[in-house]
Amino acid sequence: MNQQLLLAFDSLPTPFAPNGLGISERRLAVADRILVYRLQRVRRRTIGFQVNENGLMVRAPRSIALREIESAIVENQRWIFSKQVQWRAWCERLRQSAICFADGGRVRYLGQPMTLRLGATASHADSGTTEIHLAVPVSASEADVRQVLQAWLHEQARRIIGERVERFADRTPARFAGWCLSSARTQWGSCSHNGRVRLNWRLVHFALPVIDYVIAHELAHLRELNHSVRFWNEVARLLPGFEAARDQIKRVEIAAISF
Repeated sequence: MNQQLLLAFDSLPTPFAPNGLGISERRLAVADRILVYRLQRVRRRTIGFQVNENGLMVRAPRSIALREIESAIVENQRWIFSKQVQWRAWCERLRQSAICFADGGRVRYLGQPMTLRLGATASHADSGTTEIHLAVPVSASEADVRQVLQAWLHEQARRIIGERVERFADRTPARFAGWCLSSARTQWGSCSHNGRVRLNWRLVHFALPVIDYVIAHELAHLRELNHSVRFWNEVARLLPGFEAARDQIKRVEIAAISF
């Protein structure tokens, strides 16, 4: 979730003595608060702002005076404070969605919260309960539990998404050359000009209507490589009433999923 704002300024010569990576921590009074930021002098022509786990990082050319840098910070304080709020909210969502890879841990599967149970002879989801049984000993490390769970979810994603794709493939007159699973961290799905579709295995965390929406979305791109009115009409033709599923997945960040 790194955000960056670039600003262009006239060069103002000023000496700078690098120290290590040239990063220094500074404080600046902005409105009614003290803003702590980290400043790094680098070879570039613009001032860059980045909000991440370390707070505000400012990267600026060696030739720009400190007063100009801090003037830019004050000028863009609304953007900076807004991004800091967004970052904290994102970190909190990440913390709440973190999976405990141990017996009794919780994970979402096909839209339902499921409890992990270790010690099974074969990994499976218990159809009579909301439990996923994994073929690892109860004493297994978190790394081992994570590996087995991820492998099982991959297997289920390939099966379930494959079944859903088959339902839609015959509905589109566009050239469909097949599909494969993706592990992308920025996209739920994608399609290429040669008719191949990639679908993120993490879709297995969602209920079937959401999975269907992403499939219909990518298949619609086989006819319309844009998000025009004609594209959304094609999505609606493939999946009437898709809007609720679209709105649901739009609120989820892939990076917030623990895998």
